Amino acid sequence: MSDPIRFYFQGKVRQLDGVAPTRTVLQHLREDLHCTGTKEGCAEGDCGACTVVIGSLENGALELKAVNSCIQFAATLDGKALFSVEDLQQPDGALHPVQQAMVECHGSQCGFCTPGFVMSLWGMYLKQDLMQENAQPSRRQVDDALSGNLCRCTGYRPIIDAARRMGELPPVAFDRAALAAQLLELRRDSMATYSAGGASFFAPRTLDELTEVRAAHPAALLLAGSTDIGLWVTKQLREIGDIIYLGHVDALKAVTEAAGFIDIGAGVTLEDAYRAVCKHYPDQLSEMWQRFASLPIRNAGTLGGNVANGSPIGDSMPWLIALGAELVLRGPAGVRAMPLEAFYLGYQKKDLQAGEFVQAVRVPMPRAGVQFRTYKLAKRFDQDISAVCAAFALRIDGGVVAHARIAFGGMAATPQRAARTEALLQGRQWSEATLREAMAMLAVDYAPLSDMRASSGYRMKAAQNLLRRFWFETRTENPLAPADVNAFARRIQGASA
Repeated sequence: MSDPIRFYFQGKVRQLDGVAPTRTVLQHLREDLHCTGTKEGCAEGDCGACTVVIGSLENGALELKAVNSCIQFAATLDGKALFSVEDLQQPDGALHPVQQAMVECHGSQCGFCTPGFVMSLWGMYLKQDLMQENAQPSRRQVDDALSGNLCRCTGYRPIIDAARRMGELPPVAFDRAALAAQLLELRRDSMATYSAGGASFFAPRTLDELTEVRAAHPAALLLAGSTDIGLWVTKQLREIGDIIYLGHVDALKAVTEAAGFIDIGAGVTLEDAYRAVCKHYPDQLSEMWQRFASLPIRNAGTLGGNVANGSPIGDSMPWLIALGAELVLRGPAGVRAMPLEAFYLGYQKKDLQAGEFVQAVRVPMPRAGVQFRTYKLAKRFDQDISAVCAAFALRIDGGVVAHARIAFGGMAATPQRAARTEALLQGRQWSEATLREAMAMLAVDYAPLSDMRASSGYRMKAAQNLLRRFWFETRTENPLAPADVNAFARRIQGASA
């Protein structure tokens, strides 16, 4: 038996049958529903031309988030609402304030990217602070909302002007209560199984159901936010067979705080995970939050997926390792925890037993005396993969390094600690002489590769200089403020251009 995929679209419930589990939302919109306002540009979640807004009930609360439809699978729409640019025009034919602002501010030339920009701006408009007349978003809010949208002919200034103008126009309300009631009717109480094209799409609702279906189908692919797996289909044209979707397991989307740790469920989105952690590490992680991919990617991708993926250049793992984060793993044999750095056995190899999956990431709360920083080095501020990502957590007592944890991404086949450098620092004065020795020791800890993002020599020099930057910020005498060593300080603070 195959359960139908049911979702809310353009005022009514739609049903999806007989479509391959890996057919994308964008394909379904354009080719099946004939809603061609949404465009395909890069087919990998980078350009934003395909942006739509997805509505879902998350632990009972309605959430509306802009995502990239080109890498989201249509099967994940079950129980959700889909909004495309066609939904914005008002019943009387009037333009929505977002659209009207784009017209008034001349925010479109060729128009190909415009629907994606409009949907990203609408996602921002839906926030309560923009539902009031004359509301003005900050420049940082605008930059964040548009970080996943590329324009090659209009230029961003008039689009940013439109983002500010839309809140000055007469507001258009959105009936959240009605949508929440509609989605509540679509909600399933137990696992759904959708089968088509020789593959099955399992959507468990509870941890027990997930554990059982994972044990029964150990070769099935675990799917969370689809921000990486979607590219396997759209760019690599891979057939990926059976899928187990984690997006309906509410227990995986919980954030709890207890006993000095923040437990972040493996299904918590990157946006929500960074928001939770930045409450405790605002000065250290806010820039990483802002620079991690784009808002539509953070709205879909999960911290658990970023960790389980095991990419050597994943931006979350270095700071998690430096803080001493643990993974909570669940499988048929029960639940176990391990240090995050022990999870990676080699390139794309993880310490997962048969039937196991990541249940949560356990992040330590701030500890007294620990100096913690993380730095991302990339060619662009927004939406770029790191060449080097560094994280340092040193406890310094009386000018002496009492404990050190250092981790890098982009310097080895996996995110990796600098074990020899840590040992050298232990018990030493946190002086410039010690710093120079530690910088030299990094060349013993790592032998980075050259690739399209950076050469081996550049990576090593950059890693050493990031350690020097950390020393400048944490040295005993005359430490520099982060703004003094950060070229993006004004951008991060949201200052006007």
